[in-house]
Amino acid sequence: MSRSSGIRGSRIGAGPMGESDRGNSVERVVVTFWCADGHSTPAVFAAEAVVPETWECQTCGQPAGLDRENPPPAATAAPFKTHLAYVRERRSDADGEKLLAEALAKLRQGR
Repeated sequence: MSRSSGIRGSRIGAGPMGESDRGNSVERVVVTFWCADGHSTPAVFAAEAVVPETWECQTCGQPAGLDRENPPPAATAAPFKTHLAYVRERRSDADGEKLLAEALAKLRQGR
């Protein structure tokens, strides 16, 4: 039988949110970053922190910058490559034929 409890997920001795004995919060700054698609991404930093030049857009994943009028260019995505495409980059056709012949010879010998 299941009983419902008002303190589910709480630990013993936990106090209310914003408890005064947790100490003072650091001063914060909200910085807005802009991507090439015009999306805005707000990010919160400590006032003393160094704000980066670029940030990832939360909407589209493109790089976003601090200047709304001149956002960073959209990243170019590399085309998807199959395993075979990567193998073909590493091996010539002659190398492939040689490896295939060796593998077939082993199979025919029963190894």
